[in-house]
Amino acid sequence: MTGVTALITPPGIDVHRLQRRTLGLLVGMQVIGGLGVASGVSVGALLAASMAGPTAAGLAGSSAVIGAALVAVPAARLMRSGGRRPGLVFAYAVGALGALLVAVAAGLDNVPLLFLGMFLFGGSSAANLQSRYAAVDLAAADRRARHLSIVVWATTIGAVAGPNLAPLTDRLTARWGVPEYGGPYLFSAVVFGSAAVAMLAFLRPDPLMTARSLAAKSNISDKPRGMWREAVRTVLAGPDARVGVAAVAVGHVVMVGVMSMTPVHIGDHVHDHGDLLRVVGLVISIHITGMYALSPVIGWLADRYGRRPLILAGVALLLLACALSGTAGGSMPRLSVGMALLGVGWGCMMVAGSTLLSESVPVEQRAGVQGLSDLVMGVSGASAGALAGVVVDLFGYPALTIVAAVAVVPLVAVVSRRRDTTAHRRTL
Repeated sequence: MTGVTALITPPGIDVHRLQRRTLGLLVGMQVIGGLGVASGVSVGALLAASMAGPTAAGLAGSSAVIGAALVAVPAARLMRSGGRRPGLVFAYAVGALGALLVAVAAGLDNVPLLFLGMFLFGGSSAANLQSRYAAVDLAAADRRARHLSIVVWATTIGAVAGPNLAPLTDRLTARWGVPEYGGPYLFSAVVFGSAAVAMLAFLRPDPLMTARSLAAKSNISDKPRGMWREAVRTVLAGPDARVGVAAVAVGHVVMVGVMSMTPVHIGDHVHDHGDLLRVVGLVISIHITGMYALSPVIGWLADRYGRRPLILAGVALLLLACALSGTAGGSMPRLSVGMALLGVGWGCMMVAGSTLLSESVPVEQRAGVQGLSDLVMGVSGASAGALAGVVVDLFGYPALTIVAAVAVVPLVAVVSRRRDTTAHRRTL
């Protein structure tokens, strides 16, 4: 490994310049990736519900989330041995294949193929999520949360535009015989393929390999089983690592559970197809704006006041979001406010939790621990999405928001056990 990093990281490299260049590329790819993810997500539940009912809507969303979790496993393995670039290229390529399969499934009215496509579509989310860690690899200790948050924020541009492009791509591709809701997924496939090519061509030198070289680490195991055992031991042994993983996972559970069934809830109140797509696009755009737009502010606050206070702020926002969304009924303005707060709460948990996790482990263990965190996050979110469809089918959307609120409360005790001391941690 020492020889490899020596080739990738020439002596005297300007780390600050490389970090700026890396951030620029990551920001651009987050914009592109956000377009593709949001375009598909905005109509995924509607497509599944039209093919197999409301329960299938939750299961389809869960397929994408569990896909993101499981794709993160080989992606982390690739990052462990070869750096960020091969892992991100792989994840975007898998997402492109999944988007194509969803479009084909819509044309064939094939539900199993739909679930397979949604599962692989999750690779795009894995790529977007893993990109945030690449922003931390070479960041100065007092700017880690801000650099991570900039990459998270960049998703706003594409993610807000994506849902509103869905009606346009749906109409345009209908002229070519593409079935309803299939067009947005064809668009996503093109977008993810472009992101994979850009990462392959331009993410050089690799930030993770550079960080390892600078840290003079040469004892990195390439064995997948050893990597995961080491990651589990590292997380269990570190209080900050445990809190980071828990915050990211719980925030994702609440966000995915509520968000995945919101389009179906809107469909119960808006019955015209054209109006439904426009309203869903608007509400999901507002939600995604909440998820990403305030990320730089959240990052600055996390660097200034600590990671744990921001996690607790995220808990409070998620509880308020559940209260507003669950009592909105047919009021789209009230639902939109609830979904915006749901996004901001998720952003607090994601930025502060991811930064806390990344800086609490040695650089040579980061890829494995970060991959484990995203696996836990994805499996938890997928379970929430699957249960969300069942809860809404049996008891309704308000009951779902109550269940989601209850799920977030135990995190308060976990986060409050030990005060955060990482606001200005100086170690790698």
